[in-house]
Amino acid sequence: MNQNVQSSFKALADPTRRSILMHLSKQDMTVQELTDNFDMTRAAVKKHLTILENGNLIKAHRQGRDRINSLDTLGMKSVTEWLNYFDQFWDERLDSLRTAIESHTTKSN
Repeated sequence: MNQNVQSSFKALADPTRRSILMHLSKQDMTVQELTDNFDMTRAAVKKHLTILENGNLIKAHRQGRDRINSLDTLGMKSVTEWLNYFDQFWDERLDSLRTAIESHTTKSN
């Protein structure tokens, strides 16, 4: 696993950061807008945002005095690709389960 994906998973490990990502999936938000959704200080939210940015899950840009945060689709894509690799194992197991159930159902009838 490369360093970028490791940083992304570290960022995803915290429920508050996952919640921040959910908010940002709906719209880009300033630090203050995000802070208004949590029972924590602005400094604490900024710390979470830094970890998300280091994990390449969000990006930020300045708009006047505000820092606008948005999802980083490229970072999210690398996490998705890593997880999708394991789909083949689930597909094989689910196919085996379906075969076993169908075999059992045929024998029962």
